[in-house]
Amino acid sequence: MVKYVALYRKPADVEAFDEAYFASHLPLVEQTPGLLRAEVAKVSRVFVPGFLGEHELHIVAEMYFESAEAMKDAFRTPEWQAAGANLSEIGGVELVAMFAAEVVDR
Repeated sequence: MVKYVALYRKPADVEAFDEAYFASHLPLVEQTPGLLRAEVAKVSRVFVPGFLGEHELHIVAEMYFESAEAMKDAFRTPEWQAAGANLSEIGGVELVAMFAAEVVDR
């Protein structure tokens, strides 16, 4: 299993960003073919400050896919492209760092 992780720093207008993120962006992401599940958490506390420099974390989003190939296929879909366009529209692209990680079962 692979997950795509998006770390969002705190926006200038938290209320407006959250409204747009949860009302428009997340529903688009959830329509992506091949997405097994999406988890979103709002950061309430950072225990080791300074790791991200001056940036304060706001949201951690994790989207799970069966495999790296399934994730790549999902990224080529119109649904994923629409979610990316929406993220640009709501100002999220300037706030986010994204990466993929293999889920390790022990």
